[in-house]
Amino acid sequence: MDDIRVLSDAAVVEVALDPIRASILDALAEPGSAASVAATVGLTRQKVHYHLKALEAHGLVEPAGERAWGGITERYVRRSARHFVVAPDVLESRAPDPNEVADRLSAAYLVAVNARTVSEVGSIASGVAAGTRMPTLTVDTVIGFRSPEDRAAFASELQSAIAALVARYHHDDGRPHRLTVSSYPRPEEPS
Repeated sequence: MDDIRVLSDAAVVEVALDPIRASILDALAEPGSAASVAATVGLTRQKVHYHLKALEAHGLVEPAGERAWGGITERYVRRSARHFVVAPDVLESRAPDPNEVADRLSAAYLVAVNARTVSEVGSIASGVAAGTRMPTLTVDTVIGFRSPEDRAAFASELQSAIAALVARYHHDDGRPHRLTVSSYPRPEEPS
């Protein structure tokens, strides 16, 4: 099972977003059978079986084993990924292009950059053999700035540090990697 799978096929997204099928996917946090899922979501076993077949045909669930009891073989399935994310270019023919956003300090630019990241990384990951790790780097942290001046000074120093690192390690004949750095106010956590 993958941790995260980016859904880039509109037909698969349509199947995943159907309310009944979405509730079945939610019920499959742990492997289950049509009978166990039916008890969780409040549907008949036959109806759940029908939807599980559609989810499996689109790669959203996968076989997880069988259990024989009382002359019956119960088939178990599980989600093919812990989490599913819809690629931004499913809704439109392409992901938002950050170069089309004039204000580089806007939320629109940040969203466009991150949408491009989801599309690009999702596309690359779909072509990588199972169990193979992609060479990625992610830095995720929270910084509490005392003032807007501190935030501006941090941004300036970070830009200088990144520029120096890029100058030191960039080679025109090297394999290109995209580097993005984002900062935004962290949402309030529910209490």
